[in-house]
Amino acid sequence: MIAKVKEGYRVMAESGRNMGTYPTREQAEKRLRQIEIFKHLKKK
Repeated sequence: MIAKVKEGYRVMAESGRNMGTYPTREQAEKRLRQIEIFKHLKKK
């Protein structure tokens, strides 16, 4: 999930854990895709 905050855009886990804050939405979306890829790699 990506949330708009004062500092920029924050990538958050479903549990609410902060996974990083980025100045642009594009950077936040890129990081979210990376996290999703790693989650699927762990399941194999």
